[in-house]
Amino acid sequence: MIPDTAFLVRLADAAARETLPRFRTGTAVTNKLSGGFDPVTEADRAAESVIRTMIAETYPDHGILGEEHGSEGADRDHVWVIDPIDGTRAFISGLPVWGTLVGFYQEGRAMMGVMDQPFIGERFVADGTKARYRGPAGESVLAVRDCQNLANATLFTTSPKIFAGDRIEAYEEVERAVTLARYGCDCYAYSLLAGGHIDIVIESGLKAYDIGALIPIIEQAGGIVTTWDGGRPEAGGDIIACGSAAVHGEALELLKR
Repeated sequence: MIPDTAFLVRLADAAARETLPRFRTGTAVTNKLSGGFDPVTEADRAAESVIRTMIAETYPDHGILGEEHGSEGADRDHVWVIDPIDGTRAFISGLPVWGTLVGFYQEGRAMMGVMDQPFIGERFVADGTKARYRGPAGESVLAVRDCQNLANATLFTTSPKIFAGDRIEAYEEVERAVTLARYGCDCYAYSLLAGGHIDIVIESGLKAYDIGALIPIIEQAGGIVTTWDGGRPEAGGDIIACGSAAVHGEALELLKR
């Protein structure tokens, strides 16, 4: 059974009831890595738990892949991909650019998704046909902007430190080619792209749950999201998202060098 948009909204609402009361409250942080820093909070775990419970109760034959509580039935035709707080570093820093991501895959293809930023009150939803925005600016259908070339583009990445090895050199080639490059925002940057505010997002080393919900939001707003070699992005990896085919093509050529 295919879910409806109302169910995605209910999932986002349920997650917000777990995340918002813990935001900017000095919530405890656990480091998931013995070397390095990969934070997780009680808000991450609680939000994912409530989302998984609602999915299991409503769609018991669907699979689930989540960042905090692992996977079950990930080989099924219908799979939910969950990142309860994408941007946990922003969350624990009090910066409201984190978001709850819930994506829905059908036979391996991202078909629906929601990115919810409850503190700002913005929600970006892809229903399988169109991507829509709801927030302080009202309600609208999302549409990317047609940036004609890379030289006129605004670029985002979470941090240049995410690029390992020669990937940083490839990324920097693209950065030098654009008008404006900015850092930060995690999933919020992809939502800005879908809304027509920026033109390109480039990242590396993503997991499926980092990008799964964002793929249909971007594509159904008229944008393009692929791996650096032009492949489908559902499994994550090195990701590039663009508002126009022209910018995507120019950027890929630089990344492939």
